[in-house]
Amino acid sequence: MLKTLKDLFDTFTAPAQAPSPGERDHALQLGTAVLLVEVMRADPAITAAERATVLATLREKFSLADDELARLLELAEDTARTSHDYHRFTSAMNEHFTQAQKIHMVETMWQVAYSDAHLDAHENHLISKIAGLLHVTQGEYIGAKMRAREAAGPA
Repeated sequence: MLKTLKDLFDTFTAPAQAPSPGERDHALQLGTAVLLVEVMRADPAITAAERATVLATLREKFSLADDELARLLELAEDTARTSHDYHRFTSAMNEHFTQAQKIHMVETMWQVAYSDAHLDAHENHLISKIAGLLHVTQGEYIGAKMRAREAAGPA
């Protein structure tokens, strides 16, 4: 009986195993997809242009096949509906992304927001919040927003 209690105690006190590189890559892909989906969902009217921008971004960033891309987007949409905060996604990015990659992530979020030629206040608030969680400075944030707006063209 004491051995059973010791084994139980050991499971609670044992250090967590580090994720494998494949698990880490999947978590970063999912986190990226979830944050892009959240920007898409922040606007009450999800448009085909926003969805196409999310898909194009994920395809370019992760070089996924169409079926993998569809599964990732579906999983991201399900995860976004059930997530209560962004910390688990942004903390993984803070750990594994360079500052330039985090700035590019913010710029990509702006590209999704601008893709339907309408910037919703909820999109603006969400991107600002996530940029803060990613430790992107105000200057970097504004630069990313301006580059995305310029790339979107005239509204």
